[in-house]
Amino acid sequence: MTQAPLVLLMMGSDTDLPIMQEAANILREFEIPYEVRISSAHRSPARTMALASEASGRGIRIIIAGAGMAAHLAGVVASKTILPVIGVPMPGGALNGVDALYATVQMPGGIPVATMAIGKAGAKNAGLFAVQILALSEPSLVKALVRYRADMDRELELKDAELQLLHTGHV
Repeated sequence: MTQAPLVLLMMGSDTDLPIMQEAANILREFEIPYEVRISSAHRSPARTMALASEASGRGIRIIIAGAGMAAHLAGVVASKTILPVIGVPMPGGALNGVDALYATVQMPGGIPVATMAIGKAGAKNAGLFAVQILALSEPSLVKALVRYRADMDRELELKDAELQLLHTGHV
């Protein structure tokens, strides 16, 4: 039997999937069950509101919402739930994602949205931020996050050693 999802990944369009996949990859790496849905704040507002308002009752604990252009998805979702909502602005459009960033980060007081960077780095960090939130009540996730950071450090050291060898002939 599969465990019920703890994180809901929402995106405004299927074209957002290659970027939102970064968040999914992190959740998978930390063995956190999640579900992925496409729903637009503009093209399917009733569906979006239903997904947001019903999420908590289905056991969802965090929502990650990625959208581009006007990017009201995270804000609409946040207005319909008390769950933490993490917004990921998508690149593209005339302003290459800056419009999405502003629309996601400029929420009115009272309806918070944690906003990540534009694009893949933002989606990856949204996944990691969700892991950090869940780690507040799950000690095994704390240990996994510490290992993840240590692995990043080791990987950087290895890359530096390779660079030194390439450019100087020794480490």
